[in-house]
Amino acid sequence: MTYGIEFVPGNVNVKQVVNFCKLAESKDIDFAWITNHYNNRHCYPTLAAIAQATTTLKMGPGIMNAFTDTPAAMASFFCTLNEISDGRATLGIGPGDLSTLPKLAIHADKPVGHLEEAVMQIRKLCAGEEIKKSGMNFFDYDGAKLTGVTLPGKKGVPIYIGAQGPKVLELAGRIGDGALINASNPKDFAIAIPIIKAAADKVGKKNFDIGAYTAMSIDRSEKKARNSAKIVAAFIAAGSPPDLLTRHGLDLNNVAKIKAALGKFDFKTVGELVGDKEIDAFTIAGTPEMVKAKCDALTKAGVTQIIFGSPLGPDMTTSIRLLGKYVV
Repeated sequence: MTYGIEFVPGNVNVKQVVNFCKLAESKDIDFAWITNHYNNRHCYPTLAAIAQATTTLKMGPGIMNAFTDTPAAMASFFCTLNEISDGRATLGIGPGDLSTLPKLAIHADKPVGHLEEAVMQIRKLCAGEEIKKSGMNFFDYDGAKLTGVTLPGKKGVPIYIGAQGPKVLELAGRIGDGALINASNPKDFAIAIPIIKAAADKVGKKNFDIGAYTAMSIDRSEKKARNSAKIVAAFIAAGSPPDLLTRHGLDLNNVAKIKAALGKFDFKTVGELVGDKEIDAFTIAGTPEMVKAKCDALTKAGVTQIIFGSPLGPDMTTSIRLLGKYVV
């Protein structure tokens, strides 16, 4: 088992993210995943700052996509970060946030096809190849080659696929080195992991890293921890399809009320509507003992990397220290 931690350089500034990553490294956390949203501080320079301030922590964007960034740009970025960090860079990439891309006038047609071709071209570029035209649909490069970067060598580029639906889970098992799955409950991994393993087995792949990209909230006070997780649980529930809500035994009418309150920015009502069922379905929230038990359940379900994601808890510094002491 390895452990990661996620930071959103929008809630906190870059200097704070770097300091939190240094603290996480001192608590034996293995990975730092930095979110990539156009409206926040950019993950590229944030990751470069983390690389210079740490010595063992692996790091990467969590996650990029092939609509806002081209495969060539991502390959160049990875090689540069890998050089700065002395070989500690990783790359998280997914199909793209379909709720955000339309705001940028991007029509995200055939996201799985874009993702697959992007991963193929990134691997070729990071291997030093000159890419000739091959009839690809989206990224049919013609003579593209990285010439002014330090290539990662035989190790290549560790690529983690941000996956939710069955098509992307299958793709992750087939072409990825790991998957970043936005889920905190073993019920969701009971469905996702067999899809990944079946695809990985078909291509003879071993040592695939299954990452649980959890919504974490830890505090010595159970009430404070769970209250901090309410808004995150609300947004996840509001954006979930009915079959996922039913899987967790949630009241669809109550979730509809939560969604309506979120639409009005009525967070007081949201807090009243979100209960234990929503919190436990979509987050890991509670005391250190509660969090440890839930993380152990994910391990038993087949997860091999637990990522401590937002909100972390009422106080980030306290949360990282508690995670290091009781969970890692």
